[in-house]
Amino acid sequence: MDSFILTLSCPDRLGIVHAVTGFLADHGCNILDSQQFGDRDTGRFFMRVHVEGTNAAYGLEALRATFTPAAEAFAMDWEINDARAKPRVIIMVSRQGHCLNDLLYRWRTGALPAEIVAIVSNHLDFEDLAGSYGIPYHHIPVTPATKAEAEEKLLALIDAHDVELVVLARYMQVLSDTVCERMPGRIINIHHSFLPSFKGARPYLQAHDRGVKLIGATAHYVTANLDEGPIIEQDVARVDHSDGVEQLAAIGGDLECMALARAVRWHLEHRVLLDGHKTIVFR
Repeated sequence: MDSFILTLSCPDRLGIVHAVTGFLADHGCNILDSQQFGDRDTGRFFMRVHVEGTNAAYGLEALRATFTPAAEAFAMDWEINDARAKPRVIIMVSRQGHCLNDLLYRWRTGALPAEIVAIVSNHLDFEDLAGSYGIPYHHIPVTPATKAEAEEKLLALIDAHDVELVVLARYMQVLSDTVCERMPGRIINIHHSFLPSFKGARPYLQAHDRGVKLIGATAHYVTANLDEGPIIEQDVARVDHSDGVEQLAAIGGDLECMALARAVRWHLEHRVLLDGHKTIVFR
């Protein structure tokens, strides 16, 4: 049977769930899982419904077309996606490959429901790793003088491969406003710190100097405001005075892998909805 995921957000009001579930029942969709949340602070309602189609007359495009009037009646921002489709992804990396390696392993074992179409880097360090997985590797050097040209090449790759998500797996270049605005809510970065603390360079040295007892990592959507995008996932570990900078970095590297992998998987499974500067994550 066909399987679909409906996600939506709209101003909260009486009758939304009734309208959605009634529509699904009328169109032969059996609900397998449903999650919802009303944000009292913003006055918006969020919903994710995973359904199984029982009527061959209502495929993906037919459902989208027939749901439009109901969606308009409630001023919904919504999507209906094929639950079995694997979104096309580009991973970007610089010279630290732990997150890249982790994502590729999860992808190969089927734990990451994606089609990784390319790996892009401003260095050649992981060309062999990409080759071992059979994934095209695009070396696009970046300097202040060539940044605009490099981003044009990146955008050309995104368009050519119909990419739905870009993952910055420790890609240490700041993307311009142009790239961020082209893909709002479709670029995920892993920040090697528990935001909003210890931003910028050498966060583990900052943490060590402050004698922290917790360190963390933050996966977030990329926006034009550096490291200020909506947070999807965070992870932490307890440390103490005996941990040096290298030990903190090693512990933090593991946290980065886990937080990024969860954030990417939840995005691919249509579990993350934007709520202004925040996210709603239906896990």
